[in-house]
Amino acid sequence: MQRDADALRDTGVTGVAVRLETPRGTVTARSGVGDLVTRRPVPKDGYLPLGSTTKTFVATIMLQLVGEKRISLDQTVEELLPGVVSGAGNDGRTITLRHLLQHTSGLSDYISDVFPDPSTQTYLANRWRTYEPEELVDLALRHEPAFPAGTRWEYSNTNYVLAGMIIETITGRTWEQQVHDRILRPLGLQQTATPGTRPFLPYPHTANYQQFVVDGPLVDTTIPYRPFDSGADGSMTGTALDLNRFFAALARGQLLKPAELSAMRNAVPVPQDSGHPEGTRDGLGLFFTPLSCGGGYLGHGGSGFGYVIRAATTTDGRRTITVSAHSRSADPKAAARQEAALRNLIDHALCRTA
Repeated sequence: MQRDADALRDTGVTGVAVRLETPRGTVTARSGVGDLVTRRPVPKDGYLPLGSTTKTFVATIMLQLVGEKRISLDQTVEELLPGVVSGAGNDGRTITLRHLLQHTSGLSDYISDVFPDPSTQTYLANRWRTYEPEELVDLALRHEPAFPAGTRWEYSNTNYVLAGMIIETITGRTWEQQVHDRILRPLGLQQTATPGTRPFLPYPHTANYQQFVVDGPLVDTTIPYRPFDSGADGSMTGTALDLNRFFAALARGQLLKPAELSAMRNAVPVPQDSGHPEGTRDGLGLFFTPLSCGGGYLGHGGSGFGYVIRAATTTDGRRTITVSAHSRSADPKAAARQEAALRNLIDHALCRTA
């Protein structure tokens, strides 16, 4: 695993951290540096921005509510949030909760509205701005849907912004409160948090660096870009230890009843041009990815300016891994090499005999 971590570093990633849990114990690897100024090492068990890995926590809450008969996956957004999704051809009467959680709603992703110009200047000028969930949804609804709900798959953060709003409507408590009460506290995940728009990671953590243009400088983006990933679509922080515990518990059925876990794992094919490995399928907040040794793993990734997080577990929860890469290239070829090295690392780690 150390060789694979070094191989990922050698693609140009400034800092890499890996934590693998197996029946025989824990294996860790670090490579690169914790920041480019002091050249300190990547910290052990550092805090991470979880990005879109947050979506798996949110989907788990939703499915717990389904198991409690408080909500149905076939209920429409219009029933749950009357009048919220309409205009420009968007119709909440045709979009179900299942469509939201599985990214088959067709709703536009608000990300392009809050970061229309990929540049250092845009990042620095707008990184402190925050939006309410309703504002982000309104931005997305200015655009026509990409397709009729249920007919295709396309990733959209807007889906989970709406999911967070639905949790609060149904329970009377925020999605953050529900995550704390239903997941973090029962599992003892004391290093995982829902900081919302607070942009500072606890120490220790590795610095993140984003290259916004090819051949441009690496910009320190450790302070995240607050206009996105500040809600139910991607705002959580934590550690690899906690993230591994969460995904192992989820796979083992500790958080969901069998019917709801089966619904979460009931996946649709992801298009080959979506950036995911061939054969990837998307369930409800949970991806299934084939392994080279047969079978596959469950998991979710998260990314933002300057970092990529991948959490994955074998389907029985016996081997669980979290990988963090702390810089991102603007060069498509370099980015593809980094992605390939990251996938290889996960595949090798999960394919080894326990």
